[in-house]
Amino acid sequence: MINMKKFLLTAITAACCFLSLVFLQGCVKDSYQRTYTYTYYKPIYKTTAEVRSNIKSNTPRQVERPGKIYLKGQYIFLNEIDKGIHVINNADPSNPQNIAFIDIPGNMDIAVKENMLYADLYTDLVAIDITNPNSVVLKKVVEGVFPHRYWNSSFIADSTKIVSGWEKRDTTIVEKSNVDLWLKSNRGIFFAADMLQSTGGFASSANKSASPYGVGGSMARFTITDNRLYTVGYSELDVFNITNAADPVNTARKNMGWNIETIYPFMDKLFIGSQSGMFVYTITNPDNPIQTGEFSHVRSCDPVIADNKYAYVTLRSGTTCQGFSNELDILSLNNLSNPALLKVYNLTNPHGLSKDGSTLFICDGQAGLKIYNASDVMNLQLVNQIANLETYDVIAMNGNALVIAKDGLYQYDYSNLSNIRLLSKITVSK
Repeated sequence: MINMKKFLLTAITAACCFLSLVFLQGCVKDSYQRTYTYTYYKPIYKTTAEVRSNIKSNTPRQVERPGKIYLKGQYIFLNEIDKGIHVINNADPSNPQNIAFIDIPGNMDIAVKENMLYADLYTDLVAIDITNPNSVVLKKVVEGVFPHRYWNSSFIADSTKIVSGWEKRDTTIVEKSNVDLWLKSNRGIFFAADMLQSTGGFASSANKSASPYGVGGSMARFTITDNRLYTVGYSELDVFNITNAADPVNTARKNMGWNIETIYPFMDKLFIGSQSGMFVYTITNPDNPIQTGEFSHVRSCDPVIADNKYAYVTLRSGTTCQGFSNELDILSLNNLSNPALLKVYNLTNPHGLSKDGSTLFICDGQAGLKIYNASDVMNLQLVNQIANLETYDVIAMNGNALVIAKDGLYQYDYSNLSNIRLLSKITVSK
């Protein structure tokens, strides 16, 4: 009987406490408030006609948020993230001239064949005649071929127009609940500047200056080989026939799984980096890439380049990749169906990389640009390091290295590896 009374007393007490909490919550629900201060970005819309008519050589702009870089002849094409392309005359690497800006909203990637430049305009592919870089001409738009560009959007786009820019605003809002905050955050604005960031960049020394194609880098999602433009999205590989350079035709699409990041061509192969591994595709039939090999690694960001014998893969930790590895993996390509891991080198936070002969360049994040003698891949020798730069990507070719860093575009003369000289810098505007 005593135990039963204790049980009933405990039950009644618990019920009273529960009801008290319920009623208390109901009383304070309407009076509970939190104050949030935001810097947010509101989309600025233009009509499709307005956007396309402005894809031309406009007045040069200062570099603010540099992305990927592409080298063709004496010209550098530098992506301004989500806005367009800076055209830089690099006839004199010690004095590059910013000569024009091509407005392309949503642009992230670049590739060039002869005098035709290909770029993404959000979900569309545009082909632009750059015969005269001071007066470029839009030749064709292939609509809707990059649907992944809206895959992670947190705003509801106006489907009748194009986002041509973002208006920065600061505001303070009093919210009654997190539900209210969530509802407002999905009504056409970005609440965080880092949501506007994207990955990108390039690196290659396999292509020579006599090639009709330009030179991109290890962070690229666009690449050209054998009259085909190959592009990768988050999960797909697209093929465009560019035999007629002004008339790109989407001829094939391959699904590859998720979290695809980069693409790099070498000979009749495509090396594709993802957050979970490297894929090798054979393009003997250029319109039908066939996967022939795969190397899996821990989840990490993953640019890749290759030569006749080896693939060089940098893994880094990062907010989008969620990994913890920071290293260079060197893979043997003796058996392309099963690339074998030969050696791992620990690094700080490696991004893009490039190779010129036996010299390997690695952008190691805040640790700067590292230059190695890679004659023996089992025993890389650090021959020089350019510190005090937060580096992102590099193109090294013919003794000249183009380096994208957080604060600008650098050019170095590395003809003497023991005495690398800074030639020029285009500074990022603050």
